[in-house]
Amino acid sequence: MAGPTGGAGPDIAGGDRVNMAFVALIVAVATIGGFMFGYDSGVINGTQDGLEVAFNLSALGTGFNVGAILLGCAFGAFGAGRLSDMIGRRGVMLWAAGMFIVSAIWAGAADSSFHFIIARFIGGLGVGAASVLAPAYISEVTPASIRGRLSSVQQIMIITGLTGAFVANYALAATAGGSTAEFWMGYPAWRWMFWLQVIPAAIYLLALLAIPESPRFLVVKGRDAEAEAVLSRLFGPQAGARKVAEIRATLDSDHKPKLSDVLDPISRKVRPILWAGLILAVFQQLVGINIVFYYGAVLWQSVGFSENDSLLINIGSGALSIIACLVAISVIDKIGRKPMLLIGSAGMAVTLAVMAWCFSQSQLVDGAPHLPGAVGPIALVAANAYVVFFNFSWGPVMWVMLGEMFPNQMRGSALAIAGFAQWIANFAISVSFPSMASGLGLTLTYGFYAASALVSYVLVQRWVHETRGRELEDMTG
Repeated sequence: MAGPTGGAGPDIAGGDRVNMAFVALIVAVATIGGFMFGYDSGVINGTQDGLEVAFNLSALGTGFNVGAILLGCAFGAFGAGRLSDMIGRRGVMLWAAGMFIVSAIWAGAADSSFHFIIARFIGGLGVGAASVLAPAYISEVTPASIRGRLSSVQQIMIITGLTGAFVANYALAATAGGSTAEFWMGYPAWRWMFWLQVIPAAIYLLALLAIPESPRFLVVKGRDAEAEAVLSRLFGPQAGARKVAEIRATLDSDHKPKLSDVLDPISRKVRPILWAGLILAVFQQLVGINIVFYYGAVLWQSVGFSENDSLLINIGSGALSIIACLVAISVIDKIGRKPMLLIGSAGMAVTLAVMAWCFSQSQLVDGAPHLPGAVGPIALVAANAYVVFFNFSWGPVMWVMLGEMFPNQMRGSALAIAGFAQWIANFAISVSFPSMASGLGLTLTYGFYAASALVSYVLVQRWVHETRGRELEDMTG
């Protein structure tokens, strides 16, 4: 449990002095998982040409190679929630880091579509685990008054990872003369796009050794002395002992966590809080955000932009996403989670509708689609405005709320189910996009995403309740 012990911060935890240096270390290390989540997800954007040439893929085949990671994410998220109740939050994150390393090496070396899909599935297991456990872990070690801001760092790291992948892909393709051109050691550049992931994955693995296990998990396992030591380093000796007693009281009033905790003990129906979590998890994907992240280069090339310009557009979108996340961090503990979700839903519905209209104006020029006149710039502005609305709201807020909204007793199980649903929705949207775009056209495809954003507004208004400023021990199902 190495780490800084000094640097006590302001009185922000109900009278407790917070060791902000230690909190910062924990958040920084835990959110490297978010960076890997973003990098592993975004690296595929710009490699499709190489995959299609190397494996002779059809449109549907491309969709499955791109989406293979997402099935792994679904199972990784589902398994991680329950596994973390057995071996700990940090224990599962260490396992995830190992999956990132294996996946990066294997995906870059794959000699067939089958091997590539298996490699990406393994990476997905790590991404899924990191996606649900990093925000949960952060929520369990940070003060309620700043929990939203610190948990939102996860989304910034996801976008930073995505942008890092876009920059690396652009640099490799530009240096080699194209994603399919030969690069170091005679291998094409697209393979090196995957191999570069080994560097941040190894850093993540080593950095995890510098942070402690979640104190709430330690109490569940009867390791109260270890939990008190962690909490004392975070909030001071008196607060440490008090918080262990509070956690122990919530656990002693019930049984050990199990999957059936997501059901009401009397009616045996799914608890409303889980339905709220599922709405957040699924609709974050139904609005189509990962189409921009996974297929951005292909999308913009399909309406007349060059490969080079398309990769640059990806980088610009990533930069705007980071700025939007920074704004979200500055206000999430002031205006609350629910208002931000509603703002995001409304903004995404409008900007996606504008994009659908723009794509309806596409014309064929020399046999290739092209957006005429001012329509191209309007589409770019709408697309980037959409990315900003998402990363101001549903991007960070969904992960924050999943990490904090569930009671201690059911947090692991609820995260498992919500995480599984989130990644299955991601898989469905991502794999279906090539077929939808070629069959229905971009207009109807983006019209569906716009409609989903509109529906999400209604559902948030009805099902989602504010969690700002509430202690985790006060969350009810």
